[in-house]
Formats: sequence, C-alpha cells, structure tokens
Amino acid sequence: MAHARAIPQLPWGWRSMWVIAMFDLPTDTPKARKAYARFRKDLLEDGFTMMQYSVYSRHCASIENAEVHVKRMGTVVPAQGEVRFLTITDNQFGRIKVYVGKKRQPTAQSPSQLQLF
Repeated sequence: MAHARAIPQLPWGWRSMWVIAMFDLPTDTPKARKAYARFRKDLLEDGFTMMQYSVYSRHCASIENAEVHVKRMGTVVPAQGEVRFLTITDNQFGRIKVYVGKKRQPTAQSPSQLQLF
C-alpha cells in the first residue's frame, strides 16, 4: 500500500494576500470626474479601503482570491488614466512603514481571521 505524500502547508502570513490598487485618473472634465468617482465607488463596493489618496488595499484569503478581485476591478478601469494592482503577502504588508512628517505611525493591523460578508 502506497503512502500518501504530505502536502507542505504554508504559514498563514504567506498564503493570505493583500491587493493594493494605485491609480492616476484624470479629473479635468465633468465626464472624467464621474469616471473617477465611479471607479473609486467600485473599489469600495469590492471591499477595498483607502490607504491614502489614490491608493486602496484589500485583504484576500489566498492568491486565487486576490486574482479574482484584480480581474474584477480590471474590467471597470476607466478608459483614461492608469491603474496598477500590486499583490503582496500578508507578511510583506505587515512590514510597511508609515511616516507622517517626521513621526513614525504604527501600521494598521491585518485581520486575524477570514471575514465573511
């Protein structure tokens, strides 16, 4: 009888992912402002939160889940401007350093468990 080979398990901090959306969209015309507002609203409705102006992040349970959100948001990118999606591990996200002026601010805590909506 053959023995089943154990599948190595990755630590949670390497499996869970963060998607960071960074965008530069025009707002010079009423139509462009409406497209900007619509894209921002789509990000928020998909579970992204604002990190800073034009930078939004979303926690995902796995790389596959992150790819689903990137693909979904990629379909609603406005015709003008530029949007980039960066996918990083939870460990990498935890190492982000935030500075305001000269005083270092603590980084936001990542979720300790999967949130179901």
